[in-house]
Amino acid sequence: MKKYDFVIGYDISSPKRLAKIAKHLECYVIRIQKSIFLYPNVSKTQLKNMIDTLTSLIDTEHDDVRIYQIDTKHSIYINSAIDLQNPTIIKG
Repeated sequence: MKKYDFVIGYDISSPKRLAKIAKHLECYVIRIQKSIFLYPNVSKTQLKNMIDTLTSLIDTEHDDVRIYQIDTKHSIYINSAIDLQNPTIIKG
């Protein structure tokens, strides 16, 4: 079964919902920053389950959750960062 890597980011308007979502994500993914998580080595079924759960927890009128597929072999390196003003890899 093919596995994928994803970055999940959110902006949640309610502190109560924010706490629920953060707690849920912390059980399954790696926190990179306060509202950014790495969800590595995920099957399509696992991703669908995560999307379904997050959709049930958010208020779609006021909250924003984004999930981006990434290619860790070519575009992201642990212990590094990308400067968006000058998009080159900065060694951590």
